[in-house]
Amino acid sequence: MPDFSIGVDLGGTNLRIAAVSGEGQLLEKVTLGTKLALGRDHVINEMCDAIQGLSGKYEAAGRFLGAGIGVPGLIDLQTGMMRKAVNLPGWENYPVRAEIERRLGLAKNGARVVLENDARVAALGEQWLGAARGVANMAVLTLGTGIGGGIVLGGKIWHGMNGMAGEFGHVTIEPEGHPCGCGNRGCAEQYASASAIVRMAREAIASGQAPLLAKAASSDAEFGAKSIYNLAMQGDEPARRIFRSFGRYLGLLLAGLVNVLNLEMYVIGGGASSAWDAFAPSMFEELRQRSVVYAGTAPADPLKSESLGKHEVASAHSESRGERKTIITRALLGSDAGLYGAARVAVLAV
Repeated sequence: MPDFSIGVDLGGTNLRIAAVSGEGQLLEKVTLGTKLALGRDHVINEMCDAIQGLSGKYEAAGRFLGAGIGVPGLIDLQTGMMRKAVNLPGWENYPVRAEIERRLGLAKNGARVVLENDARVAALGEQWLGAARGVANMAVLTLGTGIGGGIVLGGKIWHGMNGMAGEFGHVTIEPEGHPCGCGNRGCAEQYASASAIVRMAREAIASGQAPLLAKAASSDAEFGAKSIYNLAMQGDEPARRIFRSFGRYLGLLLAGLVNVLNLEMYVIGGGASSAWDAFAPSMFEELRQRSVVYAGTAPADPLKSESLGKHEVASAHSESRGERKTIITRALLGSDAGLYGAARVAVLAV
């Protein structure tokens, strides 16, 4: 068996660990609950036990290169210190990498532990094996409760000065708009995330002009973006209007990224991306109006790439390289993007 690495996706709810070959084959995946109430030492011990179990199982047939850990929050890449982690209370200013290395004792065999932001490793996963396979320069936007993101240049994560590059969710797209948890107002994630969809629905309900949304909100204990999307697909105009607004704001964000970065591909992932057919038309319309770069490099049918399979997307992109088209498409790896990307950063660090 070829060399392999371990990818870890540490979330506030789930802890997932996978052994991945150097060629991208998923050898085995373990999913555990993230028992934050038991403390960070307990979580790290469970993580390390799983890493040791998987590495020991496959080490007889191939060389273990190391482990990549994707974590939500701000990281000091030089020291491996977690600086800020909203979803991991008690982990601020905690030397995560050093603690994992100490427990695993990897120094003796040359394997390394690499700590990285979860959105950045998801971007690398999509570049390595997903929608942007074979595309050296790309960016990923993950549309969840907020907006995460990552930029990959030359097949490697671009960190910027101190690891914070790719904070797309905190680009201002509505001056003096809704307040954001970061302290700013009008951030992109206040308008183009799953939580933004719910906020817009609540506002529509409060106006008294959205009876079906009001009925769904009062009868569905799990009322959220998916419920609103279902109504939009059933033809409810207030719900459809929400996704048109969502698409316009996402298009506004993307237009700025396309103008500034001029990358080959932009991949849209995260839970809210499943509503693609509801928001993509207005997103592309806004892009053409707002981005001179996109207007000059857009494919003839930008929606077509969304329906293609992984290898077809890469093939379509390769065929268009002579004309240098800007491709915007959906992510393909789902929640596994972070696992693959985390495993990949460990390989690139060797």
